[in-house]
Amino acid sequence: MPRHLRHQRSHRVARAAALVVVGALAFVVAGGAAAYLDFKQQIGVSDVSGLVKGPTPSADPDDPFTGRSLNILVMGTDLRGGENTEIAGEGDGGMRSDTTMLVHVSGDRSRIEVVSIPRDSLVDIPSCALPDGTESGAGYGMFNSAFTIGGGATEDLTYAAACTISTVQTLTGVPVTNHMVVQMDGVVDVVDALGGVRMCLPEPLVQDPAYGRFELPAGEQTLDGRQAIGYLRARHGEGLGLEQGSDLTRIERQQAFVDALVRQVLAQNVVTDSPRLYRTIEAILGAVSADPGLVDPAALAGLAFSIRDIEPARIVFTELPVVAAPSDANRVVWTQDAAAIWERIAADDPPPGHETPSPSPSARGAGSEPSGGAGPDGGPGTGEPTPSRTPSASPSPSLLPGVCAS
Repeated sequence: MPRHLRHQRSHRVARAAALVVVGALAFVVAGGAAAYLDFKQQIGVSDVSGLVKGPTPSADPDDPFTGRSLNILVMGTDLRGGENTEIAGEGDGGMRSDTTMLVHVSGDRSRIEVVSIPRDSLVDIPSCALPDGTESGAGYGMFNSAFTIGGGATEDLTYAAACTISTVQTLTGVPVTNHMVVQMDGVVDVVDALGGVRMCLPEPLVQDPAYGRFELPAGEQTLDGRQAIGYLRARHGEGLGLEQGSDLTRIERQQAFVDALVRQVLAQNVVTDSPRLYRTIEAILGAVSADPGLVDPAALAGLAFSIRDIEPARIVFTELPVVAAPSDANRVVWTQDAAAIWERIAADDPPPGHETPSPSPSARGAGSEPSGGAGPDGGPGTGEPTPSRTPSASPSPSLLPGVCAS
């Protein structure tokens, strides 16, 4: 395979890895705390409840981030080694970040907003500390080059993440409270641990054979881990906007996948399905490298309890407004409207249309039904609200995969 095609293929797989883990975040917050407590119970527990006197502690773990909004930066990388090479090929040297998403969890734990940053955005990159003790110079270039610059010759994930975080904070003014780096070889295990992801494609997807043979038929189907990678990384071909060969239309399709994944996770009783719960958590932890705050079991358990009641309709995908770069039609630059998005997130304000929280399930009348939504299999009519996406120009909503018309 030509070098430039191997290069693009590895980028698409890295994007797939990040998207799957963001979607699986719903699984972790729904059941991660329960799994943590269950594991604890299996380690020689001596239960003295009912035998001692004094104040009774809360049975639920505390959220160490209580009262604080969280801005979790998720970065996908095509770092080679092991199954990564089998999935994406040998590559042409150097690790890269293809997908970067900022996941904002509101301070009152009523909503989650996800903003994708296009990899080919031309931006100012600040100077960054390097693994060899030196520092890079500030420059101007593609956003995803910050990851490569920070990693240096030794491809150090910690320094790569630090440079990307510095770039995001400098550009947006949004403080990144936590981060995770996703390696692509974990994607297959995560999706397969979930039993696959059920989707409905309104038309067939056929990838250009020059980028590897891959196709999916129209209609309802369950994507396994390998199929999910193929779907998420496809850019050139026919169907579902592939004709445009655009990263921006691909973001639309990928968000539809995350929507389907979130709906499926929230519709399943994952807390009581311990085998599936443990398999998925193991797969997720094996796919990421994260800061100490996110990998601490007690902190994860507390955060999970604090946001377990967020409704799917309050999970919002916001697209960053961009236009073609004047200096290069194959690159993009952010418009002035992007500033308002970052200011709103930094202030922990809700996105337009989500100012008032939706009624909780317990607040609904006995005979009422949730509005909108698709079923756990991506089909219509189960009553689960559908995670929201901000309006965008293309493709038409009728061509977006995920929900089949009745």
